Amino acid sequence: MKIRGTILFLLCLFNLKGTAQDTTFIIKPARVFDGVAMHPGWEVAYRGNKIIYAGSGTFNQLVGPTKRIEVPNTTLLPGLIEGHSHLFLHAYNEVSWNDQVLKESRAERTARAVSHARKTLLAGFTTVRDLGTEGAAYDDAGLKKAIEKGIVTGPRMLVATRAIVATGTYGPKPETAELDLPGGAAEVGNQDELVKEARIQMSKGADLIKVYADYGSGRGGEAMPTFTTAELKAVVEVVKSSGRQVVVHAGTKEGMLRSIAAGVNTIEHGDGGDLEVFKLMKANHIALCPTLAAGESIASYNGWKKGMDQDPARVIKKKKAFQLALQSGVTICMGGDVGVFNHGNNALEMELMVEYGMKPLEVLRAATSVNADTFGIGNEVGRIKEGLMADMIIVADNPETDITKIRNIGLVIKNGISYKP
Repeated sequence: MKIRGTILFLLCLFNLKGTAQDTTFIIKPARVFDGVAMHPGWEVAYRGNKIIYAGSGTFNQLVGPTKRIEVPNTTLLPGLIEGHSHLFLHAYNEVSWNDQVLKESRAERTARAVSHARKTLLAGFTTVRDLGTEGAAYDDAGLKKAIEKGIVTGPRMLVATRAIVATGTYGPKPETAELDLPGGAAEVGNQDELVKEARIQMSKGADLIKVYADYGSGRGGEAMPTFTTAELKAVVEVVKSSGRQVVVHAGTKEGMLRSIAAGVNTIEHGDGGDLEVFKLMKANHIALCPTLAAGESIASYNGWKKGMDQDPARVIKKKKAFQLALQSGVTICMGGDVGVFNHGNNALEMELMVEYGMKPLEVLRAATSVNADTFGIGNEVGRIKEGLMADMIIVADNPETDITKIRNIGLVIKNGISYKP
């Protein structure tokens, strides 16, 4: 029976390749996760790039060519949404961040980004929020357009172009003061420059603006706030008036408090958060993107062997902050800071969220409907719902009972077009 089910599954994947715009596809998996709840026995229909039915009944509104496909022992879900990605970076244990920024040509970095985009899509992530090119200027906006035009294969993209940092705080940092190195982000020295830079980036194609509210710029290299509350408020006011969001990198409690007071949309990392901070975030409708996978990956690059060695301080701090965030009830996004680790391995963040105390169903929500709503695209993607985009994945088995099953990708459907990993 298991072999027969596998064969049927593979045949169905084959039949779904090369979809026609006038064909209605009706998929009957064992269960459907609609972005909120798991529904045994549902079926889903789509035509062109839109979902036209999702429910427990039998879809009978047949118009034109129709393909009805049964895929037993599978789960159909919305296309996953990566909340914190850097497609223009690759794993730091391959090449250090400094050397990527300083020694890899823009052509090479773009070539890598094209490869990373394809790997991301085939891993089931049909949308990414890309939070900075790290020295590759506005090339993420160009990659986004190339994907939209069908020139290359990749996920939908929300792009930040160049992150904004306070002058002198970000890398690469020279060993001698006389050297003037290319920067990994846009540097600004005061409030007027901060607002101006945000406006420039929006004119260059930025869908959102990322600001570093703190960084390792203290006298001993410790993380310290880099912008005042007034400066952050000013940029938030300008960016939000354009209908865009402001995302902040913040790892210190003070940086997080200033960001909350400024009214940002999401805080990335949040390692220095405590229960007070996370409750304030919840009260102000600010979401947390914890990036657990980046923390563990960097620790492993520094020699930590998970399961064999004691957890390093960085991992202990991250676990504690995440558990306090869960306790507070703050909205938690799914985003791993992929680029620090390998693209296509995005599911690592979902697995760590479960390991650190989140229920698998909540993690599935975080990677679909929660991310979509938080990023302002819930009327397009993130749910299996009539009228939304036909962005879906089919996985073998049930990721609600074992989150690692989210890696068992059988088929990815983005914008009504199917891709077989």
